[in-house]
Amino acid sequence: MDRDALADFLLARRAQLRPGDVGLSAGPRRRTPGLRREEVAQLAAMSTDYYTRLEQRRGPQPSVQILASLARALRLTPDERDYLHRVSGHSAPDRAMFIDYVHPGMLRILDRLSDTPAFIVSVLDEVLVQNDAAKALLGDASALEGLERSGIYRWFTDVDEERRRYPEADHDHRSRVLVASLRAAYGALGERSRAGDIVRELTARSPEFAALWQVHEVRRRFDDHKVLIHPDIGEIEVDCQALFTEDESQTLVVLTAAPGSESASKLELLRVLGTQRV
Repeated sequence: MDRDALADFLLARRAQLRPGDVGLSAGPRRRTPGLRREEVAQLAAMSTDYYTRLEQRRGPQPSVQILASLARALRLTPDERDYLHRVSGHSAPDRAMFIDYVHPGMLRILDRLSDTPAFIVSVLDEVLVQNDAAKALLGDASALEGLERSGIYRWFTDVDEERRRYPEADHDHRSRVLVASLRAAYGALGERSRAGDIVRELTARSPEFAALWQVHEVRRRFDDHKVLIHPDIGEIEVDCQALFTEDESQTLVVLTAAPGSESASKLELLRVLGTQRV
């Protein structure tokens, strides 16, 4: 670990960013043009003290998970992300394999979407980052770990919790769509990837999944229209717009409702209330 190089790099990248670049308000009294340390720490979901120690060359070696969070917070390019890993004493992630890195261009778009639910997912239906409106509608996914980060995995293992968000009449369709999507990811990433881990776990735990997996359906797309069920507000009809990265490894999903509709009013109510219960 090169503490000097790491500290200098973090400081330089922090100074180059503006609050508007990461979806923050500059505020009336800002002495420096770059981001504050506490702002980077907030974006990376870590304590300000921990981040400060990294910049002051006295912190412990960051884990790969911490580096992934910092790469997202500082909007690093793939080359910058690799450099961050190397000066921290880790090997650069294999770009051909699935990683938790979020493309800066996607993050910039997400930062500007504050009035409607939006989130970025991986090919394994793992929510990498979501705005407050998405958290209010779908729940906060930031605390999920391991295979449970995958919505595909949870759909077949945490049935009561996951499926209550969809009308019962849509469950069979969604099961087929999720398995077909996993089949596409499995083909791209291979059996030794997280996709392979999910397949093995679900084959052993879910007869429903095992049967659908044998159908060999491959499908990589999102439904244009769906009905979601919020525990307090009820059914909300939304249109889904999906924007893929060039390599199709990540997708920005934006949920909207028809203007003037009851569902639009419900989304507005959720935006105002945030994640507090009605």
